[in-house]
Amino acid sequence: MKKETIYHFVGIKGSGMSALALILHDKGFKVQGSDIEKYFFTQKNIEEAKIPMLNFNKENIHQGLTVIAGNAFPDTHEEIVAANELGLTVIRYHDFLAQFIGQFISVAVTGSHGKTSTTGLLAHVLSPLKSTSYLIGDGTGHGVPDADFFILEACEYRRHFLAYQPDYAIMTNIDFDHPDYYSSLSDVFDAFQSMAVQVKKAIVACGDDEQLQKLQANVPILYYGFEDHNDFQAKNMTRSTTGSTFDVYVRDEFYGHFEIPTFGKHNILNALSVIAICQYENIDKEGVMENLKTFKGVKRRFSEKQMLDMVIIDDYAHHPSEIRATIDAARQKYPNKEIIAIFQPHTFTRTVALLSDFAESLNLADSIYLCDIFGSVRENQGDITIQDLVNKIDNGATILSEENMSPLLDHHDAVAIFMGAGDVQKFELAYETLLSHSSLTKE
Repeated sequence: MKKETIYHFVGIKGSGMSALALILHDKGFKVQGSDIEKYFFTQKNIEEAKIPMLNFNKENIHQGLTVIAGNAFPDTHEEIVAANELGLTVIRYHDFLAQFIGQFISVAVTGSHGKTSTTGLLAHVLSPLKSTSYLIGDGTGHGVPDADFFILEACEYRRHFLAYQPDYAIMTNIDFDHPDYYSSLSDVFDAFQSMAVQVKKAIVACGDDEQLQKLQANVPILYYGFEDHNDFQAKNMTRSTTGSTFDVYVRDEFYGHFEIPTFGKHNILNALSVIAICQYENIDKEGVMENLKTFKGVKRRFSEKQMLDMVIIDDYAHHPSEIRATIDAARQKYPNKEIIAIFQPHTFTRTVALLSDFAESLNLADSIYLCDIFGSVRENQGDITIQDLVNKIDNGATILSEENMSPLLDHHDAVAIFMGAGDVQKFELAYETLLSHSSLTKE
């Protein structure tokens, strides 16, 4: 990797792409990129780093560039075609990353759910204790010139994570998701099993997950969880409105008492996986304890704000398991408030495949509102509508539109959770605008 090379990112606003661009920029490389004009929350850090961001155009491509292509864009994309015509090096995001991490002690964080939060937590805990670069799926990336560790979020979609051969892997769970690509739960398991045999030093896996218990590997598998058979076990949990505390036992021996300021059982499990990696690498235990206490979370994961008498939470939850975890966290922090779920399904195939599971998970909320199904570049139509989900929910649900969010004004002193992986934030913004206008009317 030569410093005079200019890295051009096709699709720089993608969550992984923007993070990788920031890492290379931090390490002193020249970086630029292109994307569509629409605003994405990932571009804020790119703008702050003053990395040039262009609109897609084949004229952006010239000699002297190494082109890193985002996975969402086909080889027929005008900039990729132009780069190939000029004989430039064109490399896919996950292939570039696979080569890049070979210089470091690498930790790949993967799983059907919890990847981003766990990657963020490990980066937060490890960075003050060891020289660490990291790439988080919420668009956060940080590069240290002479890093010892490299932490990356590794996505299972289309088996992209099989590009990597990390020293360590954290595996949070295996669940049926991405039904536009995976045919079944066993198909997802096969992908994780393939990943497991590529890990070089050790796998840290949630032992409470039935699928992960079936893994075979050539390296030690360290299991963590609440159940007795785990190598790293959380016991004596206390969950309150300020966070959670728990004791950690390593192979039945007391290891330490830990405290986290986050909510939900899933966040205790995430912390346990980080503790296990750090213990295995002999990282200072006291330092790990202190850093766990100050983790503020990652973007779009239980992000909170207060408006008038309402708590508004923005969360990326787009799978039934994630919806359950988010509502569980809200119940822990706000045990005496009404919990309102506002959910926008993401992709038609996922909605069809998991329709009953979505209804069951949403039923855990006190009131339920739904937004139209979000299509994607992968698919923008299907044989299902949002009414099909309404019909599955116990007491029904109200369908919201961006133009009419007024049904939410019936709720007071409550928690409104906006969930989804599409553009559910536009509904949240419409609600916040409505709230601010209603407060002015009252005055």
